[in-house]
Amino acid sequence: MTIGYRPRWPWLLLPAFAVVVGCSSSGSSSQSNASASSAVSCDVTSVADHVLPSVVTIAASSPAGSGTGSGEVIKSDGYILTNNHVIAIAANGGKVEVTFSDGTSAPATIVGRDVLTDLAVLKVAQSDNLKVIGLGSSDSVQVGQPVVAIGAPLGLSGTVTSGIVSAMDRTVEVPAEDDHTALLVSALQTDAAINPGNSGGALVTTAGEVIGIPTLTAGGTQGGAQVQGIGFAIPSNLARDIAKQLTTAGTVTNSHRAAIGAQVGAATGQDGTAAGTGIVTVTSGGPADRAGLRPGDIIRTAGGTPTPDPQALAGVLAAAHPGDHLTLEIARGTGQLTVSLTLGELPGN
Repeated sequence: MTIGYRPRWPWLLLPAFAVVVGCSSSGSSSQSNASASSAVSCDVTSVADHVLPSVVTIAASSPAGSGTGSGEVIKSDGYILTNNHVIAIAANGGKVEVTFSDGTSAPATIVGRDVLTDLAVLKVAQSDNLKVIGLGSSDSVQVGQPVVAIGAPLGLSGTVTSGIVSAMDRTVEVPAEDDHTALLVSALQTDAAINPGNSGGALVTTAGEVIGIPTLTAGGTQGGAQVQGIGFAIPSNLARDIAKQLTTAGTVTNSHRAAIGAQVGAATGQDGTAAGTGIVTVTSGGPADRAGLRPGDIIRTAGGTPTPDPQALAGVLAAAHPGDHLTLEIARGTGQLTVSLTLGELPGN
């Protein structure tokens, strides 16, 4: 059995304005597909009118380049939530400007940003334009829930598309700045059309409450067919926690990030098929070392959750905290064993 890294899917980060609003369906199971489809109803105009004043368009620039995106007002004293990749270009001496739905603009400062979750918080001076958006619970989302996307994909402002929440609890690793990767944990998956030009906006319910932050879509081809209908949003529960830390401290400290004290990779069997999450190296004196784990061990489950690949393990760790106890089911050679360890802090920042 070997341990290596499998190629990642070609994800496309989506810098620009996007609002996604949920709808309800009035169709019955006895209707035909056509009539059921036409019965999906939502007063998109009223929901958009309610949400749009809370959403801002963001322009970030520096001598190295420029970018655009979106964000939402989360506090009445001027705090705005967005994706880190929207404003990263301006992080070192650049400029950020936000434009409200009424067309007025204001300069913004970067309060804090987190590369690993691809979230950032900005601040503008208080004004009459600041209408706070409601942060709902992403736990209430259901697969199949209809959604409508409103935004400016490819610079085409005012575009409206519709779809559903097609899956939940996705863990997606995507490229980020400075050779880091961002990890979307428990992400909401949707087939509502979001394209390059949509990012940092709000995925909201019919009550106008945020349940996710649209961040990226799949790109490229698979089996010769163009990929479509796969987009992801950061769940609002995670976004709320990160936003609170960024607003109060300007950073997300490692005391909030759990680690097992080992480098892992995708393990493959002799036939080249995926075999699980393999331990590549163990940090001396770390949690994995103290628990007796060794390079070559295969992590089958973590906390009862199957870990078929490193992204799955990363998702478990992202939902945990340093000091938590975690039980791992391990394959070692031809044997199986169960070990418990106390999670440590992620090294570095």
